[in-house]
Amino acid sequence: MAAIARWCVRHRLVTVLLWLAALCGVTVAAGVAGSAYSNDYEVPGTESGRATAVLQEAFPGRSGDSGTIVWHSEHGDVRGEAVQGRITAMLDEVEELPGVAAVTPPSGPAQISDDGRTGYATVTFDRLADDIPQSQARALVDTARAASGDGLQVEVGGTVASLTQGGGSHTAEMVGVAVAAVVLFLAFGSLAASVLPIVTALVSVGTAYSGIALLGHVMTVADFAPMLGLLIGLGVGIDYALFIVTRHRKGLKRGLGVTEAAQNAVATTGRAVVFAGATVCIALLGMLILRLGFLNGVAIAASLTVVLTVAASVTLLPALLSLIGMRALSRRERRRLAEHGPEPELPTGFAARWSAFVERHPKKLGAVAAVVMLVLALPTLSLRLGTSDQGNDPATATTRQAYDLLADGFGPGVNGPLTLVAELGGAGDRLAMDRLPAQIGATPGVESVGPVTYSGGGNTAVVTVVPDSAPQSQRTSDLVERLRADVLPAAESGTSLDVHVGGITAGYDDFAQVIIGKLPLFVGVVITLGCLLLLLAFRSIGIPLKAAAMNVAAVASAFGIVVAVFQWGWGSELLGLGRAGPIEPFLPVIAVSVLFGLSMDYQVFLVSRMYEEWLDTGDNRRAVRVGLAETSRVINSAAVIMIAVFLAFVLSGDRVIAMFGIGLAAAVALDAFVLRTLLVPALMHLLGGANWWLPRSLDRLLPRISIEAPECREPVHAKIPEQRASGEGELVP
Repeated sequence: MAAIARWCVRHRLVTVLLWLAALCGVTVAAGVAGSAYSNDYEVPGTESGRATAVLQEAFPGRSGDSGTIVWHSEHGDVRGEAVQGRITAMLDEVEELPGVAAVTPPSGPAQISDDGRTGYATVTFDRLADDIPQSQARALVDTARAASGDGLQVEVGGTVASLTQGGGSHTAEMVGVAVAAVVLFLAFGSLAASVLPIVTALVSVGTAYSGIALLGHVMTVADFAPMLGLLIGLGVGIDYALFIVTRHRKGLKRGLGVTEAAQNAVATTGRAVVFAGATVCIALLGMLILRLGFLNGVAIAASLTVVLTVAASVTLLPALLSLIGMRALSRRERRRLAEHGPEPELPTGFAARWSAFVERHPKKLGAVAAVVMLVLALPTLSLRLGTSDQGNDPATATTRQAYDLLADGFGPGVNGPLTLVAELGGAGDRLAMDRLPAQIGATPGVESVGPVTYSGGGNTAVVTVVPDSAPQSQRTSDLVERLRADVLPAAESGTSLDVHVGGITAGYDDFAQVIIGKLPLFVGVVITLGCLLLLLAFRSIGIPLKAAAMNVAAVASAFGIVVAVFQWGWGSELLGLGRAGPIEPFLPVIAVSVLFGLSMDYQVFLVSRMYEEWLDTGDNRRAVRVGLAETSRVINSAAVIMIAVFLAFVLSGDRVIAMFGIGLAAAVALDAFVLRTLLVPALMHLLGGANWWLPRSLDRLLPRISIEAPECREPVHAKIPEQRASGEGELVP
């Protein structure tokens, strides 16, 4: 690390230009190549996956995505001549739009509500929504809604229409960066020093953002992966740079030259940054063991962002620090340094008082922290994974209004019909298939059943089943299970008929079941790898076990808050996040990866300073007190920045990103202000020397790694003995 820092400082202009060239080059390449994101939730081998495969093979005309144009008359029947004329003209215009393969107007009472006030038409596109330009989606919505007026409301639903919502606005990023800038300026008092962490994060995250767009051309990458990368990258990137700049400033205050201070900051705190970044990447790449293509792309995209933020922190940042020179300190600090020379920086103020307070009352404070975490985690027990559809969009969105109009006019199930796909083997199968609609129609939970449609070859049949409940309802999931377990096996009995249940709800249920089945293995692997890293770094059994317990507590409590907001609906409409609904099936996996990685960050920065003091003194109480006093301020500052960045992404208007933002912000807040500054030190005081226990036999077997190289520690206490408790040799100032 020292050699890397030395080269970057000596060749600072070259380093800055190389990073700018990388940013510009990747951005231009991404602009030329375009994006190729795909939200493919299908899991090979599941019943819904087989239904989709059979349907696409037998009915290639259905391979394109479809949308729904819904109209509602406030004053009369939609079959009236005036309304019919306007709707017919609009549908004719829609049919001529680029990308539209067909428009199916109402051909019977099924597409006109019983009260005659609502009707809908189906628009079929020649491609999947992922391949449809936003301009074509916008043309569809604008053309359809232009027919509104004079008591007639026209809305557009479907995947294609959703392409016109959100996107293009970078309000979330700007708000997050602005708050981070304010916090940094308050912490440093120097404009130059405050800008550097933000510049470093923006360059690295900008490069990663474009890199993710290119990654989408070689593997499946979800459309929310770039925003997720931005969310994670801005948070950890600014934080990592904050730790290094803080160490650099402390070096300047001790009288080190600019070059020496920058090199020392990277050689010490930079090592901790690399270690912390590695833990985040390991947690993210743990998703690969699930062997789900959809999550593989997200894992690699997020890991790429973290790798680039770490790289920028240990290369670009020292180059920038050497460029601004002594301006990393405020004018007051520079003036004081010139007048009085280097002075020891003793841990004083609230941080020191709090550390001593925890030392005096570890049992009571530990109990309070544990109760807080337990109460917040309780909603997690009611976590339900399932479909989050357009009924959860903000109330002002055209997709949400189309969804509500259909639900009001035709019943909630029309927004998520089930698709039954059957493979036929002979005349007996066809007879059984003809009887199937009547059998399904008598099943509880079914609103209506469409006619059987046969493929051109006659070997495949499709039946559409409309539930009497919404797609995201537990009752619809129960209906899927009832059809698969009872109704269809009875219908198939004595024949070679093979019927698969597909559709939105079935697909999400299958995806959720696969995730739930693999989640224990995934969590176990992530925890094990994280504990192994901490075991190697701190030579202790207790430290990794406490870290695992704290990480689980942070994840559970954060999910409790997510469930309360998004599943129970506590404030979701108020925040512009739409109606309450189930949690996305993939959220637990991605969130657990990110949260475990971020939790490890604070564990590393806090315990590293305690471990250093323990090695120097062998006094556990002193080690915990000094470590907490000297790291809590910078950890809290970093946490405030990360919380602000994460919460800002609630403004993105994307429900999935908002889930991540609130979940991650809650986890960081609880981790920094409850776990790391309260529960962890309280437990470490109670356990005493057992914190650092490691069997001798295991100690001999384990390889030795050091987060901070021993030769990088500044033996200031050797020259000024009374300053040992001031933390002059701490990992994080």
